[in-house]
Amino acid sequence: MQVVKGSVGLWVRAEPSDPSMRPFVVSCRALPWRAPFGWLAAGWRDLRRAPALSAGFGLLLVLLSLLVALLGWWLGRFALLAALLSGFVFIAPLLGAALYEVSRCHERGEVPTLAGCIARARRIVGHAAVFALVQMVILLVWSRAGMMVTAFVPIETGEWASLLEFLAIGSAIGSLFAALTFAAAAFSLPLIADREVDMVTALLSSVNAVLRNKSACAIWAVLIVLFTAFGLVTGLLGLGLVMPWLAYAAWHGYRAVLDPADWPLLD
Repeated sequence: MQVVKGSVGLWVRAEPSDPSMRPFVVSCRALPWRAPFGWLAAGWRDLRRAPALSAGFGLLLVLLSLLVALLGWWLGRFALLAALLSGFVFIAPLLGAALYEVSRCHERGEVPTLAGCIARARRIVGHAAVFALVQMVILLVWSRAGMMVTAFVPIETGEWASLLEFLAIGSAIGSLFAALTFAAAAFSLPLIADREVDMVTALLSSVNAVLRNKSACAIWAVLIVLFTAFGLVTGLLGLGLVMPWLAYAAWHGYRAVLDPADWPLLD
């Protein structure tokens, strides 16, 4: 038996059960729609408690984002841009895991260190590769769907109705892929950084948690878009503040939504 202090109080947990007796997905809780604001508040506290680590990882994220943007603009080829994005999608979970370690240490009453953050990221390299592969498949199918919309819903010159039809259908299809991407990534990355769970189970658990908390996750998705937009309009500099903050908030969201007591800690 162990007592763990989480974002929503003290949890009393039994020791992880036999793997053969574990559920198909990690169990989740139902939260109110306003829950994401609490995650942001907790993430902000973590940001203030670890300013040096947050600034360092934030600067790295800004530089990586700038590099991908510049190379994408310079190369201008989809295949090469897709390769760049795949690399970025692989690195993003590693940086996320490093940032989650900050919140994880604060939750345990420990002092986060750069060495600990790097060690946590190294533990999930294999998971990051699987995550990148899944996200790239979604991206490629998304791109193909966009090509099909262009082919089957042509825009007639001077016809506003055809333009509106194209935008409506394209936006609807794009929203479905964006929702799938968000649902898969919302809680899966903090989960694999905390527990010994495979990436497929983590992805399915994240999707299940999002489906069972539609209102809260819709608010969370909107907040991510708004914060990211702020980072972009500030010439990517704002990402140095926004991304660590969102990562810490994502950790607290995971701790509030999922209860992975049946899986052992990733120590």
